[in-house]
Amino acid sequence: MDRQPQTSSQLRRISNTLTNSWLDSSMAMQQSRKMGTYESECDEQDEVLTKRGSWTGRFDFLLSLLGYSVGLGNVWRFPYLCYNNGGGAFLIPFTIMLVIAGLPLMFMELSLAQYAGLGPAVLFRRFSPLFQGVGVGMVLIAGIVMLYYNVILAWTLFYMVASFEEPLPWKGCDHLWSSNNCYSYEEESRCVGLNGTYYMKKCHMNVNSIMNFTKLPKKPPAEDFFKNYLLRLSSGIETTGNISVTLALSLLGAWLIVFLCLCRGVKSSGKVVYFTALFPYVVLLMLFVRGITLPGSYNGIMFYLEPDWEKLKSAQIWGDAAVQIFFALSPAWGGLLTLASYNKFSNNCYRDAIIVAISNILTSFFAGFVIFSILGFLAHELDTEVGSVIDQGAGLAFVVFPEMVTKLQMPMFWSVLFFFMLLTLGLDSQFTLMETVVTGILDTFPKLRQWKMRVVFGVAVVGYIGGLVFITNSGMYWFQLVDKYAANWSVLLIAIIECILIAWIYGSARFISNIEEMIGKRSLFFKYFWTTAWKFVTPSTLLFILSFNWIQYKPVSYGKYVYPNWADLVGWFIGLLPMIIILVTALYKIVSDRSIQSPVQIIAKLLKPTAEWKPSKSPLYRFEYEGNGIEI
Repeated sequence: MDRQPQTSSQLRRISNTLTNSWLDSSMAMQQSRKMGTYESECDEQDEVLTKRGSWTGRFDFLLSLLGYSVGLGNVWRFPYLCYNNGGGAFLIPFTIMLVIAGLPLMFMELSLAQYAGLGPAVLFRRFSPLFQGVGVGMVLIAGIVMLYYNVILAWTLFYMVASFEEPLPWKGCDHLWSSNNCYSYEEESRCVGLNGTYYMKKCHMNVNSIMNFTKLPKKPPAEDFFKNYLLRLSSGIETTGNISVTLALSLLGAWLIVFLCLCRGVKSSGKVVYFTALFPYVVLLMLFVRGITLPGSYNGIMFYLEPDWEKLKSAQIWGDAAVQIFFALSPAWGGLLTLASYNKFSNNCYRDAIIVAISNILTSFFAGFVIFSILGFLAHELDTEVGSVIDQGAGLAFVVFPEMVTKLQMPMFWSVLFFFMLLTLGLDSQFTLMETVVTGILDTFPKLRQWKMRVVFGVAVVGYIGGLVFITNSGMYWFQLVDKYAANWSVLLIAIIECILIAWIYGSARFISNIEEMIGKRSLFFKYFWTTAWKFVTPSTLLFILSFNWIQYKPVSYGKYVYPNWADLVGWFIGLLPMIIILVTALYKIVSDRSIQSPVQIIAKLLKPTAEWKPSKSPLYRFEYEGNGIEI
């Protein structure tokens, strides 16, 4: 009787031991299976990341983003707009538009692409199949802009090489390419010193020998050099003429530089931007120090800064500020999505967006000091008003500044420095435009990633061939046409569609939750501010910009040249082509759906993300014991 209880107790202990051993074994097997699944998923994701590529350095993305956002427009367009819209008063609407339009769009696109780890071409196919064409439209816009943007780099490369000549080739009017309106201040001074009369680029010792003396408009030699020697401009867009051999070689050099910097994708371009993004600031500082020491610079700076508060009452200043900040940060072009798609999942894209946005406005403002100190000096030298030498775009970069450096000591040095700065400013933007096209191709056809260098080379070759039209004798007319229409209304409409898809259909709360997965929990103010911006403020501002552009619409022009009607039609087709692709793609998606549902149900389904929509990196599994079970 005494042995039976003891035996029973031993049996219970043995049974409990076996049960616990089985539970431990089962738990270990489950944990092993889960860990194996997780490791398998991580290995698969790491393999995809390795094939697709990612930023290799901590600041690669930030500097690439800074280089993309801070470009030629900061140097040759913002100062002119600031002068034309009330001087220092222009900074008020510019900053406001930055906060309510530019920054929200930038932060939204950076977050979306970083979360998915995809470029625009594939991202929207998974995010909202009905609007798959949005990503394709972005890639198309980047491709068109890429064609003519590199032509600017070709001009810059030509000027930089030509700057090594002594004297500078655009100095004076004693050239075959100089027009009769060419005016040289130095040549006139020498002629007057000989008691002669300077007329039609010649010194006449006998005034009576000048028949039908009439006052002619004066053209600086640099303008004749740009139009008559470099561009060899024809009478109109319908007169194509020949391809300039000089510009063809310059364009080839520009595309070769871009190819070499992008041949290894973001691994190579991410290192190049350490120089190309920061070097322009060094040159701007040097030009500023030199500029403020020149006679007349104070008048130029005051001309730039003097605020006209009355201007704030007009819609013009607010429209110009909105357009400038929109195109300065370049949302809806696909570039921001492309750059962010190579980020690590936990990168603080919110911090990066704020840093770049603030850097953009400060760079623009500082560039104004540099440019207007130089323009003040040029006005002093020509004994004229600062307003008479103001220009924007190509006129400032390739006419006003080249003319100014001929009057400085060491003109070769300052000319080389200035055009090298323009080259580095433009290269950053061109890198991103081309990377957007290449990423769109590789994301759509992943098997091509093993031949990425060949794809980059193929895009460069197509880009070079497509850019040849811009270096014919009518090239400048085509340049102005495409520049006006390529990235205008379609870009604004795409940005509005993005806001609706993300803030209203996908849901701003869900999107902010995705952002918090990447950068951590945020305050209630953060959530309310960005929800309000993405749902109401930013779309309304974009509608204002679009309406402002339509109200102010004028057919494209170049100087006094009036484009034919067919050229305007071509421009409208180029401008609306991305929207046509979006609409055609949406209709195709609806018609090709074979499910037994009503059209409304099909549209509602196609608006929502697909099953493939997921974060680019899954969160870590957690293993915790809870009683005898397992919580994962």
